[in-house]
Amino acid sequence: MSNEAKILCCGEALIDMIPVMCEGDSLAYQPCSGGAVFNTAIALGRLGVGTEFLTGLSSDLFGEQIKQTLQESNVGSSLCKQSKLPTTLAFVKLVDGHATYHFYDENSAGRMLSIDDVGQVPPSIDALFFGGISLAVEPCARTYEALMMREADNHVVMMDPNVRPGFIEDADIYRARIRNMVSNSDIVKVSDEDLAWLLPDCEGLEAQVSELRDLGASIIMVTKGADGATAYLADGRDVSVASEKVVVADTVGAGDTFNAGVLAKLHDLGLLDKDALKSISIDHVAEAMAFAAKVAAVTVSRKGANPPWLREL
Repeated sequence: MSNEAKILCCGEALIDMIPVMCEGDSLAYQPCSGGAVFNTAIALGRLGVGTEFLTGLSSDLFGEQIKQTLQESNVGSSLCKQSKLPTTLAFVKLVDGHATYHFYDENSAGRMLSIDDVGQVPPSIDALFFGGISLAVEPCARTYEALMMREADNHVVMMDPNVRPGFIEDADIYRARIRNMVSNSDIVKVSDEDLAWLLPDCEGLEAQVSELRDLGASIIMVTKGADGATAYLADGRDVSVASEKVVVADTVGAGDTFNAGVLAKLHDLGLLDKDALKSISIDHVAEAMAFAAKVAAVTVSRKGANPPWLREL
């Protein structure tokens, strides 16, 4: 692992099978490296932040593609557990630029990752990021939860559940896991749709945010698509930023890139520290979210999860 790595992204990497129209109006699928946590890692690497990735990685041709994509975006993969199990495939359906997914994930390399496969996180790592479908499927969901519990005292933790209801077999178990992980996180990013699903008994955004805030996170960020994002701090302060206005090609990877933008800016400001986040200024939170919105706007302006390089901003 590179001694320069400061952020460790923990979660799924998979192949998005993107629909493309061929000659004669026949439909084909292009294999593109993807996955929510993978996208966040790629975006961080392209923004110039030292980043490592942790997942179960297949030795098949798709696993090699994922590994190469990580390398090309300056993301390390030395902490990954490699096996001969297959790579997860996600067939994408696009309707008016919005993506829905059909997953093929049984006994995949990523899904079968166990806590015994995960070594100690190096002390050089300032922050860990968790999220995506890796928190919804067993046994890897238990693995990432256990890893967070083990490491939360020594590193900043950010999570984005990125809820996919169709992928969740037991809603009660999943909701309990997310609550436990939120209670051990410093930064939690959720969409307004995530909140509505996670907290069905809470009516309205204010009640939903209050419920999450009581679990102990220093910062809760709620994204609302074209309506921007609002951060709610533990002491009751809040701040909002507008979304960037762009022509949307599709929304694949938008939230994942937003996560990377937040972490990258906090890293640049020297605020990836648990105590610093507890007393962070409103201006710094707004700066981090505004940068995240700018980075995400580039991603949605082009097809697929293709986060920008720092030189493009």
